[in-house]
Amino acid sequence: MTTSEWALLGVLSIVWGASFFFFKILVAELPPFTLVLGRMGFAALALHLVMIVRGTPFRLPPGQFLPFLLLGLLNNVIPFVLIAYGETRIASGLAAILNATTPLFTVLVAHVFTHEKLTPKKIAGLLLGMAGVVVLTGPGVLRGLGKDAIGELCCLLAAVSYGFGTNYARRFSALPPLTVVTAQSTSGILWLVPVVVLIDHPWTLAPLSTQTWAAWFGLALPSTAFAYLMFFRLLRTVGPTNLVLVTLLVPVSALLLGALFLGEAVTLHALAGMALIGLSLAAIDGRIWSRIRGG
Repeated sequence: MTTSEWALLGVLSIVWGASFFFFKILVAELPPFTLVLGRMGFAALALHLVMIVRGTPFRLPPGQFLPFLLLGLLNNVIPFVLIAYGETRIASGLAAILNATTPLFTVLVAHVFTHEKLTPKKIAGLLLGMAGVVVLTGPGVLRGLGKDAIGELCCLLAAVSYGFGTNYARRFSALPPLTVVTAQSTSGILWLVPVVVLIDHPWTLAPLSTQTWAAWFGLALPSTAFAYLMFFRLLRTVGPTNLVLVTLLVPVSALLLGALFLGEAVTLHALAGMALIGLSLAAIDGRIWSRIRGG
């Protein structure tokens, strides 16, 4: 990965790190399916408007309807709903740790179904990164492990879905990222509308607060529409297994955002966790160690 690709991965981690703040607000007033439908619906609307303004109205390439339905299911609908529901049952710190297993599942899926194979360096780097997430979040969070198996399983299955979805997404790498993200978001709506109508009955919900509406738009626009444009831009050049390293950076970004905007303290174990994550990414990248050996 080039320096600019690492920088873009950092930006992606920031906008996805911000989604933790939005989820904390939204799950208090919205059921998971409705929450995710709004996330994808507002994102799809914004993306369609961008395409219209650019003079390129959305058109699916021939034969791509069913593949995009599958992409939207694996890469958005399943993980978004599972995380939203999981975070109603377990602490966000534990959810972040379970979400950090995404690179492992992505590497395993890639090893089985693609030419990208497991290497000792990659596995060691990923395990070191996961250890860093545990230390950063606070080892005490693990004391809650096993107390709510359903919530934990939801977050873990979300990571598995991301692993399959990210690898499947590479089949669309020849298409413009704007087209892919618009199609992915639109297909998610097709999955969610009947489920929301049958299960959530959104017309019975109490009026939402201004804060909730703001969080919903924040989750849909920067943390979904903009984030997935970067996601597919990076997928073209770095591949799925490098791309999902962003999940190791998301807790770092969430921590720094909390310190900057909420006045939350940055503890010594958080600094140690960030150092471990940095070492893991450096180990996977390999350039620093090559220079040290060469120097």
